[in-house]
Amino acid sequence: MNTGTNKKLKRGLLFFTACWIIFAQSCMKFRISDSKAKAEFDKLGLSISFHYTTVDDITLHYTKSGSDTNPTLFFVHGSPGSWDAFKMYMKDTILLQHFRIISIDRPGFGYSDFGRARNLAEQAKMINAIIEKEDNKKPVHLIGHSIGAPVIVQMAQDQPNRFASLTLLSGSISPAHEPKEYWRYLFMHTPLSLLMPGAFRPSNNEIIYFKKELYRIDSGYEKLKLPVTFIHGEADNWVPVKNVDYGKNKLVNNPAVQVHIIPGAGHFIPWENYDIIQSHLLSLAIQD
Repeated sequence: MNTGTNKKLKRGLLFFTACWIIFAQSCMKFRISDSKAKAEFDKLGLSISFHYTTVDDITLHYTKSGSDTNPTLFFVHGSPGSWDAFKMYMKDTILLQHFRIISIDRPGFGYSDFGRARNLAEQAKMINAIIEKEDNKKPVHLIGHSIGAPVIVQMAQDQPNRFASLTLLSGSISPAHEPKEYWRYLFMHTPLSLLMPGAFRPSNNEIIYFKKELYRIDSGYEKLKLPVTFIHGEADNWVPVKNVDYGKNKLVNNPAVQVHIIPGAGHFIPWENYDIIQSHLLSLAIQD
């Protein structure tokens, strides 16, 4: 291969790399603008409000639907993601008869300081600040999907008397069943991180944090005396159903633990098994 051809290949590779970096940093952010979301809700004749609050000099974004006089369903998304992962629940007129519904952009995602990952303790502290800001003196039920599950566990461990219940949907809580994934370190705080598209960069970094921090919250489960429900897909290849066994063992002295294993279901049960999740959430209204 002659020198001219080599130069062309190098230039082509550099051009491709530059284009990919631009694409990676501008796309796949897994978020929706407030104006677009409002238009969706307006079309259905439903109200939604958008809120920004500052915690520890960080701006956090969250949304709210339903009456402030009702108990709260508080949704915490997985990784990557944003509040709109649960917008179908926020549009559910049956749920809205019983609950106020709040869904957040976790720190590092959506419009909450996008791109900067936070560890588990920091996230729980920041999100609990939103809980206090939105306190209406009614019960608050925390619902976390995937990595959102250890976040709500940490929140409840930090404030064990604050919440009415926890619901872990495909919850990734067992340190023993986390895959090693050493490759993730190649993309953390290195130039290679620029190659990860959009929300995948903070997702990669927080997963590294969380893998270690699951061991730390392991010793705090005895604080959880509130009702805890595990809902998990039997065929979840992303977060093995053994996570439920781990949770049951950690909460063996809590008589208010319920388990629902959905036959044949995978990781995306909040959307693929909506009726089952909705039924469970409605049961919380009876509890209140």
